[in-house]
Amino acid sequence: MSDERFVSPIADGDDKVIDAALRPKRLEEFIGQARVREQLSLVLHSAMRRGRAPDHLLMSGPPGLGKTTLAMIIASELGVPLRISSGPAIERAGDLAAVLSTLSEGEVLFLDEIHRMARPAEEMLYVAMEDFRVDVVVGKGPGATAIPLDIAPFTLVGATTRAGLLPAPLRDRFGFVAHMDFYEPADLERIIQRSARLLDVRMDDAGGAEIARRARGTPRIANRLLRRVRDYAEVRADGVITEEVARQALTLYEVDADGLDRLDRSVLEALLTKFGGGPVGLSTLAVAVGEEPETVEVVAEPFLVRKGLIARTPRGRIATPAAWRHLGLAPPPTTEGTLFEVAEE
Repeated sequence: MSDERFVSPIADGDDKVIDAALRPKRLEEFIGQARVREQLSLVLHSAMRRGRAPDHLLMSGPPGLGKTTLAMIIASELGVPLRISSGPAIERAGDLAAVLSTLSEGEVLFLDEIHRMARPAEEMLYVAMEDFRVDVVVGKGPGATAIPLDIAPFTLVGATTRAGLLPAPLRDRFGFVAHMDFYEPADLERIIQRSARLLDVRMDDAGGAEIARRARGTPRIANRLLRRVRDYAEVRADGVITEEVARQALTLYEVDADGLDRLDRSVLEALLTKFGGGPVGLSTLAVAVGEEPETVEVVAEPFLVRKGLIARTPRGRIATPAAWRHLGLAPPPTTEGTLFEVAEE
């Protein structure tokens, strides 16, 4: 999997540093996700009026939409410390017990990719969320003893990109579940304008709009594209991001007007020119573009499906008429009929 995709929603080292500087600190500063923001405001302010920790919160959605940012805002709004960990880092129940036993009262524990937590730790978390207690096992075999250990009341904020992989008993213990949607271009423009001010980048409205159109509905991608366009503007223009400068820069970085990059177009071109629009199996398609099947399925396909350019069917991947139009090719006469026939199966 290429780590150099400008339109990847996965954070790299540079992103993590820049994201920390650009993140809003209060809920009122958070742009987009209006429904989630309003619901979360009610949950937090109601808990503060009662003088109690809010219910455990679960946030689901694709990467790069602000789940970690919201977890930090929750702790900031409540005026309590934030402890950050992740599901893959919790390999044993003892790892979770060590974290939970050191939490202070009211503290917020953020577990990213919570669906990847080890099963023994997951079962311990059930009791901790419900009864604020963990059972620490001492010894091995028949002589092992479970010692109950009370822990301070806390608020768990879980984040997942695969909500369907969460076991029902864990999902049911969250009092509030928020699904993060992709952002509208207007919200992305506001985010880009705010980031430009914080980064001291000169940019006009049309330049910001051009970047927002190609950011795939994801703030992390929008901020990354902004930094790359800034580089281009400083070296090959007068330092001001205009619509034309943004267009030239993103063309250089192989991000087209709809946000597709080299890998996306390679998948489409292979599907259309080598397999006549499909259906074709995932493994065969991956070999045709020289990538691993997981890369095609996880990195390229979600956006292509969301844009309506390809469809997943029981017989394989097929191209829609929009895919042919996107690459400027004439679709075969049977493309539309084949699409609906296969999709119904």
